[in-house]
Amino acid sequence: MFSGIVRSALSKYPSWLGPAVVRAMSSSGGPPSPYTALAISHPAESVTHVELHRPEKRNAMNRAFWSEMVDCFNEIAADPDCRVVLVSGAGKIFTAGIDLMDMAGDVLQPEGDDMARRSWNMKKIITKYQETFSVIEKCPKPVVVAIHGACVGGGVDLITACDIRLCTQDAWFQVKEVDIGLAADVGTLQRLPKVIGSRSLVNELALTARKMFADEAKSSGLVSRVFADKEAMMAGALQMAGEIAGRSPVAVQGTKINLIYSRDHSVAEGLDYMANWNMSMLQTEDVMKSAQASMEKKSPKTIAFSKL
Repeated sequence: MFSGIVRSALSKYPSWLGPAVVRAMSSSGGPPSPYTALAISHPAESVTHVELHRPEKRNAMNRAFWSEMVDCFNEIAADPDCRVVLVSGAGKIFTAGIDLMDMAGDVLQPEGDDMARRSWNMKKIITKYQETFSVIEKCPKPVVVAIHGACVGGGVDLITACDIRLCTQDAWFQVKEVDIGLAADVGTLQRLPKVIGSRSLVNELALTARKMFADEAKSSGLVSRVFADKEAMMAGALQMAGEIAGRSPVAVQGTKINLIYSRDHSVAEGLDYMANWNMSMLQTEDVMKSAQASMEKKSPKTIAFSKL
């Protein structure tokens, strides 16, 4: 079914997408080794698609997921053939969040002979899980996430670590943790206030666990675009990924790194970091290639940039 959806969607963008994309995007064969909770494909040149792939469990985040995401994004960060990442979820929804049944042992029964030792081990567990989403933010390749249906709990932690968020009209978001007796601890409380302009709205969502639907997510800045359905969203996400992948990887990755640095520092510190960054990066041949293409009114996608 999914391959059929993509085939229909790709027909709208014949200039850079082809039949190979349909085969690459299809998840009907199941996730390939070495991952069990993720399916990895390459739907277009320089684009890596990471699909949450436990559709029978609503893509709930089990133990395998938390370690596989780290391994996956560390590999992507070092892969010179990848220039942009697309993240989506298989099945009916994006993700139901943490798999409580699978994770209960780690979260509720940390090892240790006394409270100090159990607390010490609990902190190690929490910081390990935090890295699952921090690795997305640390990855120099831009990450576009495409959300359909429910995005609950850990799903919000995941998407707020991504660079561009798209969703379907039926998507909804929920900071669920207070409903299960804990404060969200792997990124939502730290990143969501930087994503959404209203601190009051962030507080409301985190303290009440109410659902936020697509239109409110768009108006608040959580997502930048809303699509009618998953078919349209995946086509739009692939087109956007292709546009990013067609630019200089020196420029694109430098832009992501400096955007994140500036988010967490003062304007003066951000400008100083930028100056230090570009005193070497401006010496790339990509600048001359891009300038020449611009003067000739050619698309950046016509330029053969070296791998980075």
